[in-house]
Amino acid sequence: MDKVLEALYDTDRKAGLGSSAPNVNRWLGDIRRYFPTPVVQLLQRDALHRLGLERMLLEPELLESIEPDVSLVGTILSLNKAMPDETRETARQVVRKIAAQLEKRLDNPMRQAIHGSLDRSVRNRRPRFNELNWHATIRANLRHYQKAWNTIIPEKLIGYGRKQAQLKDIILLVDQSGSMATSVVYAGILGCIMASLRSVRTSLVAFDTSVVDLSDHLHDPVELLFATQLGGGTDIGKALAYAQPLIRRPNDTIIVLISDLYEGGREADMLKRITEIKASGADFIALLALNDQGAPSFDKNIAGKLAELAIPAFACTPDQFPGLMAAAIKKQSLSQWMAREGIVAKN
Repeated sequence: MDKVLEALYDTDRKAGLGSSAPNVNRWLGDIRRYFPTPVVQLLQRDALHRLGLERMLLEPELLESIEPDVSLVGTILSLNKAMPDETRETARQVVRKIAAQLEKRLDNPMRQAIHGSLDRSVRNRRPRFNELNWHATIRANLRHYQKAWNTIIPEKLIGYGRKQAQLKDIILLVDQSGSMATSVVYAGILGCIMASLRSVRTSLVAFDTSVVDLSDHLHDPVELLFATQLGGGTDIGKALAYAQPLIRRPNDTIIVLISDLYEGGREADMLKRITEIKASGADFIALLALNDQGAPSFDKNIAGKLAELAIPAFACTPDQFPGLMAAAIKKQSLSQWMAREGIVAKN
């Protein structure tokens, strides 16, 4: 175990991982043998940074040995264009594995949060089978319980109101500069989950100094993630300019900007567009990060300008995001939701 750690952290020793694939493969096998998965993931991240092992992602036999996590997926996406063809499918398998794990963790909470927050209070007295509100129907017919048959024979059926299929529009604007890699991964997974719900219309727009609408990829998280271009600059104003025409029903639209706010474009233009979006009646949320680590670095000046517009800037974990969307859909006070979650605005 000591030798495994020395190979990574003892920079004074001549021995180490070296440049050969067998050495790295052996080291990857050793750390999985001696340490639990969370520690393995930490050691892999340290190896990537300390020993320049980005090349691990360029060799299929090494990539197959890695215990995947969200940070690794971000690194893979950053190196996507540099990968040789023989490595690309292995990389997709790694991304597919972690995407499936994240979907399993986040799918049900997101569905429950959104379905539970949408107004379905309108009663339908002649519902079709798929419109039945079973809980309301049972409660309304408890007096018709038949003891002999141990069942309820309902006198009346109660269903959900037949509303339009999509009650809310959610637009995710995702900063794909290099510092936002893990947030991009989580935003992609959560965006795909929301896009699978008929009750909301979800758009996902990624941006650096250019803007690309990835909404057509929301059916497949792996395809969506590989369509991102991590590592560029940032022009938030340009992304907002693209998003404004997407706002068809302002009072039923939620825009979520996921960015550390380091604006490379014109700050005045960005703030002007945010002001216009808010004035239209759309809700605007500023997330400095969407990951489990928080927001280690962000533009405090622009965050302060958002505070003047009554827009809190804060970091949110993926597990908190469904609750955030539920609060926004119900138009609850964002400050009250943050207080309940123990989240403090950074501005």
